[in-house]
Amino acid sequence: MNATKKNNSNIKEKKTKKKKSMIRRILLTSIITVAVVCICIISIIVFFVVDNYYFSENENNDVYNFNQHEEYEFYQSDEYIIPVHEGFTVSKPNIYLYPEEETEVLVELDFKWEIFADYPKYDENIGGWEVLASPDGKIINKADNKEYSYLFWEWNIDDIDWDVETWFVVAWSETREFLQEILPSMWLTPVEYNEFIVYWYPLLQENPYNLIHFADTQYTDLAPLSTSPRYDSLLRVFMLAKPLQQAIEIEPQVFPEFQRNGFTVVEWGGSIIQ
Repeated sequence: MNATKKNNSNIKEKKTKKKKSMIRRILLTSIITVAVVCICIISIIVFFVVDNYYFSENENNDVYNFNQHEEYEFYQSDEYIIPVHEGFTVSKPNIYLYPEEETEVLVELDFKWEIFADYPKYDENIGGWEVLASPDGKIINKADNKEYSYLFWEWNIDDIDWDVETWFVVAWSETREFLQEILPSMWLTPVEYNEFIVYWYPLLQENPYNLIHFADTQYTDLAPLSTSPRYDSLLRVFMLAKPLQQAIEIEPQVFPEFQRNGFTVVEWGGSIIQ
């Protein structure tokens, strides 16, 4: 009988341990489930808070929106009437050549800074490129006898004072449409402005808003461009972009008239000011 009682006691003890183990597993599973649910809820809350902070400003500020307005809205603030005095990179200047007939052209740049990227290779001995240019924009570089669509170069500037008082304020979601609208009004052709957009659009959309200004003599005086034979028309489009967290009011930029007459040289490039 004692043996029977002992056996029953062991069975009961095993059942109790099994029950406690099951309860612990249930509790652990419940705790993990609750933790996962809490993390998901917190993530969703954080997402909506950040999304609202960065992007809902467009509903509360009269920023240009192509779906709501027929014309651009502009903004003015003393904080963004600068000069900016800092080093920066002149990115992706592309030079296009359109002679009236196939012509041998010497393209020269006159500046004191060092080019760190070029295609085709910039000839330091002549300060530029010797090419055979065609009316359709095709370029044959005489140094390597290869065909190019444009002359590409990039360079760093140690510092400069940009005295800029007029900007466009563009929400990140409107960047592509803004460039598609504004660049043709600056007399870039579809080939030229599409290549501009493909390069700059991914960079500009990283910011909630961008202050955008197209520099004129402040840029062209930094790096005078000349050709031999001399061009008849020269268009140099250089964009300054400054990241912005929220919309501001600023005076709009107005562009001078331009006509493509005779041998035309076009260049576009830009820089993001941090």
